Amino acid sequence: MTDLTLLLESFRRNARVNDTLIAALTPEEFALTDGRGGWTVERHLRHMAGFRVGWLWNMSRDHASPLLNPDELDADGDPQWRWANAPATSLPEALAAGDAAALAAVEAHRASGEPFADPWGEGTYQSDPAHFLMHTIVHDSHHRGQVLSLIRQGGRTPEQMDALDAHWAIWRE
Repeated sequence: MTDLTLLLESFRRNARVNDTLIAALTPEEFALTDGRGGWTVERHLRHMAGFRVGWLWNMSRDHASPLLNPDELDADGDPQWRWANAPATSLPEALAAGDAAALAAVEAHRASGEPFADPWGEGTYQSDPAHFLMHTIVHDSHHRGQVLSLIRQGGRTPEQMDALDAHWAIWRE
């Protein structure tokens, strides 16, 4: 098996960057949008957290279960994500729980040699389940960029935007 030390450290750093960004947001900034029908800051962050459970629900349902509320079902009869209606302040908890579930799924499937399920034929990291962690990092990075753009457009000064650059130091440790 391939050594995942660097990838796991990167995954942990990605979580710290997410937490740093969320902690820097004002309550008003969660509602910012581009004014042209695009997502709000909060929707980007919810999507980032929901990405984990969405993929796990399709690939490794046992690992998705802790992220779901079996008492609330969606239109398809599937259990709802536990944080679907939670306040934005709970998103760091949702991201942390999703990260833990993703790590557990990757570790279990790598240890067993069993690939992730692929019910829709989309491709579910068949070459190595660890690619799910890399996809999560890239996906989060994309949406963090969208969030930073929205808060800049929402009125943050260049100096305030520069202050957010501290989260980049996490990648350079």
